[in-house]
Amino acid sequence: MTRKITRRWALATGLAAIGTVALLGFGNPAVAQDKTQLRFSAVFSEQDIRADMMKQFSSALGDKYNVELYYGGNLFKQTTEILAIQRGNLEMGNVSPQDIATQVPAFSILSSAYLFRDADHMRKFFASDAGTEMKKMAEDQLGIHILGPTYFGTRQVGLRTDQKINTPADMGDIKLRMPGGDAWQFLGKALGANPTPMAYAEVYTGLQTGAIDGQDNPLPNVENMKFYEVMKQIALTSHLVAYDLLVVSSKVWDGLSADEQAAFQKAADDAINWSQEQHLAREQKLADFFKEQGLEIYTPDVAAFRAHAQKMYLDSDLSKDWPEGMLDRINAM
Repeated sequence: MTRKITRRWALATGLAAIGTVALLGFGNPAVAQDKTQLRFSAVFSEQDIRADMMKQFSSALGDKYNVELYYGGNLFKQTTEILAIQRGNLEMGNVSPQDIATQVPAFSILSSAYLFRDADHMRKFFASDAGTEMKKMAEDQLGIHILGPTYFGTRQVGLRTDQKINTPADMGDIKLRMPGGDAWQFLGKALGANPTPMAYAEVYTGLQTGAIDGQDNPLPNVENMKFYEVMKQIALTSHLVAYDLLVVSSKVWDGLSADEQAAFQKAADDAINWSQEQHLAREQKLADFFKEQGLEIYTPDVAAFRAHAQKMYLDSDLSKDWPEGMLDRINAM
């Protein structure tokens, strides 16, 4: 016997939540599927300026997308986001150029010390023909579409010890936390330090217990993660204009119409620009704040650090993978 499903029957049999909604067209799976799922993962905390950047981006996209934002490495750990995108387990991420360099060695040029002079220089590069070539290289090989670089400050060396550092020679005994991956570890060596891989979320405890002597992060990160509570000094080495890359799966991107891609890119550009402005303003204020917290803030011999680091990169196997002439093109901007 076949029973015709009516609204009254659905209510009477306790199927109102399914039958009524389906019959009236609400919650219809076909309707839900009209929204593009965007799961976003990043290691920065929800207190980070970039978390607000992503909320602005999500809001600007409108109701065509179902955006889920995950922070603090709670969905995917640092360095694993690209693999998750490639496997279809993630649609968006804020990934470091160092992580891209793990799979695309030529990209290591964009993670080298003292490459970009400041945030504007970095943004100018990514908007240039040379930047487009590098983005396409990553996109073709990794299946990601790069929306733009998300500046989050200039990296400085922070230490829990009293020993002042003026040149790379003073860093020899420093166990400096760096993220995992060859590009990150090489950066630590280029500063003269003994690099120690450690997850971002573990750095506070590492400093507190002495498992590491220091870390390198932009000042806003030091504030967000409260690292200053377990440090005694910050040496303004300014060794790296720090940025990640906001990326979306190529599968998602290629599935958008030209108009949808334009709107998607505009939402990203506006959010990235706002975030950069906020970071630059915050950096100007934080040095004084950290001094008030009892930290010693000073500028070492930056020229010595720059010369040491650049020589190490140029003499290394890493530079053999750099696109011919790319360094000169970047320096000329």
